[in-house]
Amino acid sequence: MTETLHVASLQLRPAGPDEDCREKGIRYCRAARDMGAGIVVFPEMWSNGYGSERSSDGHVRFSGPPRKRGDSYVAAFQEAAVSLGVSLVITYLESAADGLRNSATLIDARGRIALHYSKVHTCAFDEPESFLAPGDALDVCEIDTPAGPVTVGILICFDREFPESARELARNGAELILVPNCCELEQHRLAQLEARAFENMAAIAVANYAAPKANGRSVLFDGMAFDDSGRSRKMRVSEGGEDEAVIAGPIDLAALRKYRQEEPWGEKWRRAELYSELSKRENRT
Repeated sequence: MTETLHVASLQLRPAGPDEDCREKGIRYCRAARDMGAGIVVFPEMWSNGYGSERSSDGHVRFSGPPRKRGDSYVAAFQEAAVSLGVSLVITYLESAADGLRNSATLIDARGRIALHYSKVHTCAFDEPESFLAPGDALDVCEIDTPAGPVTVGILICFDREFPESARELARNGAELILVPNCCELEQHRLAQLEARAFENMAAIAVANYAAPKANGRSVLFDGMAFDDSGRSRKMRVSEGGEDEAVIAGPIDLAALRKYRQEEPWGEKWRRAELYSELSKRENRT
């Protein structure tokens, strides 16, 4: 068994009015599988293409029906995961007990829901996300892949702005952080993502919408900033342009695990007793 895991981000445009988002998504999942991917990630809220519309009362709300974890939308991707033999991170506007959520579900290659995540840092300062209930957990799970077991966590778009989010996933054991996205990935956000990979010694794969919905540039970082000789190395394994594409690349899990054991970043030298103010809720600049 190889310990090289191939991860694919589906950099797509939203499904058109005459397209079924499930059908289009599964078609691209198949293309990713044919490229050797063991894990495939969709952009944020694929179920409705992160679309919104203005209602009769003047408010902007998400378009398209909300989905539930057990409905036909999720079931279609569970079947696809089994038939293709890959793990999928699907995304959708979720109907939950406390309202609507921006959610992602990790389905393993056996069709099992291995992890469910709702966006913790909703963009409540902007419509239409002001209508959404935020998630309340930063969990991880271990899934089987063609490269063996790997521990995975999920963040969604704005979550990446907060260093604590990625650090909590890393503290819980995440080796790979998967990030569905819908916004411009310009130089600062790309640098931010690279910093998250560097400081947590974790691979990060981001799936963004193609232009014109966003600007593409879906990216994969392998989390290893230095080589065995201590020389700086390029962590950016793959990066898309603006058009629709499957952006895939390899992660050497054996090398990443060795790196995580030997390098000083992550948890080894934290002074947690000095950071207690970070857990307080009052807002500061």
